[in-house]
Amino acid sequence: MLVTVPEPEKPAARWQGVYAALREAIIGRKLAPGTKLPEDALAAIYAVSRTVVRAALQALSHDRLVRLEPNRGAFVASPSTKEAREVFEARGLIEPQLAALAARTATPADIAHLRAHLAREREALATDANAAEAIALSAHFHVEIAEIAGHSIYTGFVRDLVSHSSLIIALYWTQRETTCKCEAHKELVDAIAEGEPLKAAAIMREHITELLLGLDLSRKDSPPTSLQDLLK
Repeated sequence: MLVTVPEPEKPAARWQGVYAALREAIIGRKLAPGTKLPEDALAAIYAVSRTVVRAALQALSHDRLVRLEPNRGAFVASPSTKEAREVFEARGLIEPQLAALAARTATPADIAHLRAHLAREREALATDANAAEAIALSAHFHVEIAEIAGHSIYTGFVRDLVSHSSLIIALYWTQRETTCKCEAHKELVDAIAEGEPLKAAAIMREHITELLLGLDLSRKDSPPTSLQDLLK
């Protein structure tokens, strides 16, 4: 009788699991800005090695959700109000151009892909439990439009900006009920499908402006809490 021995779990799968759990905790506001993320504590919480934790923290740092400081360790990022405003101002300059380009180049397959993405967004927005997923899907929607536009340099900028925006929105957004009812993404897809560059650019510009106006940049965060308690 042939006995099949299961392959050991790949390291990538282990760090991606830690990455996903921490990302959800940060975007879901379980972990306050400035919270220290010690490798040994996280290794114990998730039952993995410090090497695995280190890989996850590096990936989160690339997404601008974690700040790595030499000789001090990792901390949940703390974007300032000035930084938050500048991120959305930069998006307001770049993304309308990409929306216009996408309206000129989108194929029927691209439109079908965007509409399927909208359906996943609506499903995630249906419950508060999926707030972190909704923010992630919303961010990726903007990246997909940039990819359809086919401008590699701008797409790189957008990837970085929307990744940065995810934590900013989680920290400072105060009008989630408006987000749930917002039709901006649907209107964008419709304009792109209709091949209307000027209309798509205008919708994108207004959408980014509304996102910025929905941020409460005067809000102060509470002091960080125990990591063990937060990640139980």
